[in-house]
Amino acid sequence: MRSLGQRLYNGQSSIDFIGRTRTWYVASAIILLISIGALFFRGLNLGIEFRGGADFSVPNATCSVEQARGVSEDFTGAQVIVTESASGTIRVQTESLTPAQSLTFAGVLAESCGVAKDDIKAQVVGPTWGAEISKKALQGLVVFLLLLVIFLSIYFDWRMAIAALVALVHDIVITVGIYALTGLEVTPATVIGVLTILGYSLYDTVVVFDKVRENTRGIGGQSVLTYAEAANLAVNQTLVRSINTSIVALLPVVAIIVVGAGLLGAGTLLDLAVALGIGMAAGTYSSIFIATPFLVQMKNRQPEVKALAGRVAARRSQAQRQGRGQSAEETDAEGGSQAQEAVVTTKVPSAARQQPRRAARSRRGRR
Repeated sequence: MRSLGQRLYNGQSSIDFIGRTRTWYVASAIILLISIGALFFRGLNLGIEFRGGADFSVPNATCSVEQARGVSEDFTGAQVIVTESASGTIRVQTESLTPAQSLTFAGVLAESCGVAKDDIKAQVVGPTWGAEISKKALQGLVVFLLLLVIFLSIYFDWRMAIAALVALVHDIVITVGIYALTGLEVTPATVIGVLTILGYSLYDTVVVFDKVRENTRGIGGQSVLTYAEAANLAVNQTLVRSINTSIVALLPVVAIIVVGAGLLGAGTLLDLAVALGIGMAAGTYSSIFIATPFLVQMKNRQPEVKALAGRVAARRSQAQRQGRGQSAEETDAEGGSQAQEAVVTTKVPSAARQQPRRAARSRRGRR
């Protein structure tokens, strides 16, 4: 028995991705609305690198998170963020403090948590640094998208470039929306992860589009397949490859989340891995369910593609009529042959022998 991948590649089995475009669009619209709503109503949990403030790491702390929060809020008079890693390090994030206030606060934390003052690592970050990171990231994103459109327009055509761009925006919005919905902290590592998933999503989309181009090359010279059917075949042919590639890529990301962040307590690894994991899953989804259906919608507006669809429909309609006509002729021929056999069977026994019988040789001699 051939595997599912072989049957999909040979066209023996097929999933109608293009025919169910409305279903995929509705599902994506719901996810995007939730993501945008979370982004507007909850907002992003920006890290200290973006909003500015002071960060204190207390290793091997004997105090609890609640005790550290109480001491910190009493000292600063404002709300603070206190977290504890798996290694027992307590991290306290406060508003901006002066150097003198930072030294005093480090002494308070050292006394409350039973550690030496010199063991506490303090970092003061101004909001201008985070704004500079955001500006550079936005500039890099715009340049990347422009180069993407130019490259795909030359390598494929401008419609594929637009479809790939739509898929990329889809992935970015979903990734950012999930961060807003779950309240995960946005750090520079998160920005790096988001920019990284753009390349992965683009790779998966280009693989599918390359197969679409191969299947639709010279498609206007025949009347067997429409452009939508050829594109749907391409998605089926690359489906197993896309899934396998995504699984292989996600395994190390999951390992980073479980081992690096869960066991070792490396928060930076968690920020990077979560962005990569969400982006990779969204990129695989968009290359199959968003990019190709959107491309087919644009291509179906071309006059030559419309004409091809008309020829294919006319040919299939004619073949269906001929099939019904041949079935009727076969039925009539079968009935006629049965009637002819009945006539022969009836007439042969009733026929009389008109020629006289010849005498035997022994009797001929006697005469």
